[in-house]
Amino acid sequence: MTATTVLSSFSVLKDHVKLKVVQDATTIDNIVFRLHYRATFALLLIGSLLVCSKQFFGDHIKCMTDNTNDKKVSAVINSFCFFSSTFTITKYMNASVLNRDHIPHPGVGPYTGAEETVHHAYYQWVPFVLFFQAMVFYVPHYLWRGAEGGRLKRLVSGLHMAALSLQDEKIEVSNDVSIPSKADHKKKIQLIRNYFVTNLRVNRTWAYYLGICETLNFLNVILQIYLTNAFLGGAFLDLGMRVIEYNDWTSRVSPLDMVFPKVTKCIFHKYGSSGGVEKWDALCVMALNIVNEKIYLFLWFWFIILAIISGVAVVWRLATMFVYSRSDRFNRVLFSMACPGKSEPWYALQMVRDYHFGDWLFLYYIAKNLDNYAFTELLMQLEEEKASRCTDHYNQTLSMLNDDEKLFKKV
Repeated sequence: MTATTVLSSFSVLKDHVKLKVVQDATTIDNIVFRLHYRATFALLLIGSLLVCSKQFFGDHIKCMTDNTNDKKVSAVINSFCFFSSTFTITKYMNASVLNRDHIPHPGVGPYTGAEETVHHAYYQWVPFVLFFQAMVFYVPHYLWRGAEGGRLKRLVSGLHMAALSLQDEKIEVSNDVSIPSKADHKKKIQLIRNYFVTNLRVNRTWAYYLGICETLNFLNVILQIYLTNAFLGGAFLDLGMRVIEYNDWTSRVSPLDMVFPKVTKCIFHKYGSSGGVEKWDALCVMALNIVNEKIYLFLWFWFIILAIISGVAVVWRLATMFVYSRSDRFNRVLFSMACPGKSEPWYALQMVRDYHFGDWLFLYYIAKNLDNYAFTELLMQLEEEKASRCTDHYNQTLSMLNDDEKLFKKV
């Protein structure tokens, strides 16, 4: 197996795993969200490719019988046992029985047809199930990207290097990186301010969609845990705990052998030369289960950690709905982390408490996509806009009172 062969197997992932840092990339979600549609998506696709690739682990199944050494017949038996499922005998999975009866492999021994058996057919579906799960983990991101519609990208595009806008002309640093001119910078900040002020109610819908998709991520990982458990015959929920608690790895039967047996049995029937049915008792080596057990053991830990992190993210989102309008300190810490820098217009940040949560969240994501210089200027313009609206409202109220007073005097 050459390095080229290995790399070609994973070339399908090149469009989904981005290692290049894009200077003008726009952030429309958080790191927990990205763990779902990037990390988990890639991990499940890698697992699906691994169990499909014979060049890594050889044939998925190899069966042998005492009846024939014909390679063509062996190939037929291999194919039959793979798609018809193999089985293990329950009583030979007991460690004491295994050692006492000198059975060579866990779950494999003399079979008369009366013993209780466990059939294993999941290995046929593992690559399809892993691929399906990868697609499902991508769905919330796909829905969110469609709902978001590139709104943030259109607003903040070109402002990632706004702090360097010191010239009257635009400076091209490279093919995809440029420093805007002072006029372009000012015009862009004005555009963001106008959009934010005139679309306050629309921003609320934007935030609701984000919250719904974050909740979908949490519900999806919980659902995937139970679906995987059903797929593995109820053996997935406590798989990791059984492996952690298992302390006798010198024994011939481990928790992983119970779920992913390496040697199984298969019965193949054929017509003999006289027309009678011959029964061939085949012993099958399941090389693929060496990979399956590692994949699903890793997924157990990954799903548990991801579920906890996603649950915390949902609780955090709910907590911010109640805290943002009650704590200036909370806003200072959060916005300084989103948009770090020397300029800290805390007086202007106090005004964000007056916004609806959806507007506040949209402004927070604007902060994550702007440098400190540009965001500070935006905050000050929003503060001026708010002060201007308050003044206009005060003048209108005062004018109405004066008109009412004049009318009263006339009466």
